[in-house]
Amino acid sequence: MSTVNHQFRLAARPVGTVKASDWNFTEETLRDPAEGEVLIKILQISLDPAMRGWMNESKASYIPPVGLGDVMRALAVGRVIASNNPKFAVGDHVNGLLGVQEYAYSNGQSLTKIDPKLAPLSVYLSSLGMPGLTGYFGLLEVGQPQAGDTVVVSGAAGAVGTVVGQIAKIKGARVVGIAGGADKCRYLTEELGFDAAIDYKSDNVKAALLQHCPDGINVYFDNVGGDILDAALAQLAHGARVVICGAISQYNNTTPIKGPANYLNLMVKRATMKGVMVSDFYPRAAEAGMVMAGWIASGKLKTREDIVEGFNKFPETFQMLFTGENNGKLILKIAEA
Repeated sequence: MSTVNHQFRLAARPVGTVKASDWNFTEETLRDPAEGEVLIKILQISLDPAMRGWMNESKASYIPPVGLGDVMRALAVGRVIASNNPKFAVGDHVNGLLGVQEYAYSNGQSLTKIDPKLAPLSVYLSSLGMPGLTGYFGLLEVGQPQAGDTVVVSGAAGAVGTVVGQIAKIKGARVVGIAGGADKCRYLTEELGFDAAIDYKSDNVKAALLQHCPDGINVYFDNVGGDILDAALAQLAHGARVVICGAISQYNNTTPIKGPANYLNLMVKRATMKGVMVSDFYPRAAEAGMVMAGWIASGKLKTREDIVEGFNKFPETFQMLFTGENNGKLILKIAEA
C-alpha cells in the first residue's frame, strides 16, 4: 500500500494546559494487515476529558499512561478497509481504542462491530458509547436513584452529564444540573427536561444548591471535582450516594488535586462516596446499549454531538474540553462514512 497515515503522537508530558508543542504530527506508509489483523480507516475520533489524565506519568492512574512518542490514545469509530481476520469483513464498521490517527491496525480483540443503519456513527461515541455507558452504570448501579430522589449532576451539559440527568428523570427523580453558561443551562431545562439548572459561572453554587435542594441531595454525580464537589457535599441528604466519575476542574492543575474539605458530612449524613469505572461494566455493555437505544428511539433520551471536521484541528479541538466551548459530546470527524 502507498497510502500515508497521519498521526498525532505525544511529544512531552504536559504541565498545566496542553500546548501545541506537546504533540508531534507524524506520518507513516501503510502496509497490508498481518495474519489476524484488520486495517481500519478512522472516520470519527472521540475527544474525552480522560485523555488528559492518560498524558500524565502517574502511578495512580487506572490505565498506563500514553508513552512518549506513542500515538495518542483515543476512542474512535471506523470502517474496515482490509482484513486478514475471519471475524471482520471489509466494509464492517467498528469502534475501539484506535488512537488519534487516520488509519489503525487491530488484532480485533478490542473492536466492537456497530451498525450505522441503527444510529449515526457519532452516537456510538456518545450515548451508545463510553460516555453513555458511564452515565448508565454510574447512576443506576452506584447512585441507585429512587423515584422522588433529588439527583444533582455536575458537568451536566457534557456527554456523561446529559445522559445521567435524563436517565434520572426516566427513573422518576427530580434533577438539578450544574453547567457553565446560560445557554447550557437553558438546554438542560428547556430541551432535556431537567427540573433546575445552576450556572456555576454566574451563580453562587452553594446558595443555589440550598435553594433547589431544600431537603438535601440524595444522589450527587460528580464530573468536575474541586469547589463544586465541596458545595454538593455540604448539602447531602441522609443516606446520600456520591458518585465520583471525574474531576475536569483539576486535570490541568500544576499543584496537587484539591480534595474535598466537607468530606466529614459523609459521616454525619451516613452517606457513601464511590468511584465508577466504566470498564468494570463492559461485560454488560450490550444490555445497557439495548436499553438506551430503546430510550433514544422513543424520544426519552436525547443526544447531542459537537462535531468538528478536520484531522489537523485535533490540538485546538482537544482544548475545547477544558474551556467549555463544546456543546454535548465532542467529536473530531476526519472522513465520511
